[in-house]
Amino acid sequence: MEVVSLGLVLSRSPDGAPVVVGLRGSQEHSPYCQVVVLAQDRRDATRTRDEIERLMREHDIYKGQVLSFAWSEHRGNDLVSFLPRPELKADQVILPEGVLEGIERHIVGIAEHAERLRGHGQHLKRGLLLHGPPGTGKTHTVRYLMGRMRECTVIVMTGTAIRFVTQAAGPARRLQPAIVVLEDVDLVAHDRSFSEDGNPLLFALLDAMDGVGADADVTFVLTTNRADVLERALADRPGRVDLAVEIPKPDAAGRAALLRLYARDLRLTADLDPVVVRTEGATASFFKELLRRTVLDGLRGGDEVPELTGDHLNRALTEMLGEREALTRSLLGSGERLPEDDEDPDGPPFGVGVRFSPAEFRGF
Repeated sequence: MEVVSLGLVLSRSPDGAPVVVGLRGSQEHSPYCQVVVLAQDRRDATRTRDEIERLMREHDIYKGQVLSFAWSEHRGNDLVSFLPRPELKADQVILPEGVLEGIERHIVGIAEHAERLRGHGQHLKRGLLLHGPPGTGKTHTVRYLMGRMRECTVIVMTGTAIRFVTQAAGPARRLQPAIVVLEDVDLVAHDRSFSEDGNPLLFALLDAMDGVGADADVTFVLTTNRADVLERALADRPGRVDLAVEIPKPDAAGRAALLRLYARDLRLTADLDPVVVRTEGATASFFKELLRRTVLDGLRGGDEVPELTGDHLNRALTEMLGEREALTRSLLGSGERLPEDDEDPDGPPFGVGVRFSPAEFRGF
């Protein structure tokens, strides 16, 4: 893309005085642009500079967007990508009763009363931690918040991109109201006692969260599958993490709701009760894949819009509950082998035994 590397623009100050605006673009060894204002009077130059800065903030192309950070091998550049804003309704988020409402009060409620809270000397910066087993809907809940707060700038950081948290803190404050999403934060925020040398990325994260400022309308949303290994310092100060919410595996009502959710645009005539019983311990990701396989089974019948019967659903479920699908279930967050119809869900199929959680097993 061709851009101006050196240019002069004849213009006028906000008061109408003639000025010259000089622009020098970034050079090979410097990533910064420089704007110089030439005027007969210093006050005219200052007012022009201030107006340019105001217009830059007003028309910032990042404001109100959903952004992600990445790394490019081209000269080691840090890249920013624009992502589509998710469109999710509240009835598409299946959580235990009252959980989503509590999250909205903490995140959306503060945003709606930001100015009044500032007026009463209350801090706006806040932190939300969503924790629970894989596949239960933590990311799905974050996507709902991103769509719910349409005026917010969202910066999404996941995996190795979390190392850019320091670079993300500045734009988050400048583009507020803003949300900074840190997925799988346990990758960098594990307890510093686990390492003799501490955890440099953890310190960067804590510095970034503290550096934004309590008066900023910025939300840090963290997700993790391992809340037990997180550093306690995340909760030591207001605005780091002041609300932790568990996203558990769905109960019977939740499992039925998930089946209806993922089949909402299809003709589902199956009796869901037997499926709900057979899928105790399954996650939202499990049900999403189950419905896809059910639809595929129905399409084999040749119908353009297949009717999903109990036979379709049970065949797909039996396949996913089989021994060969053990790794698939683990990847979908349903790590344990779900009970078959002829098994006692509270114990092993034969003989006498005891079921241990991984944590209990490590105690032996």
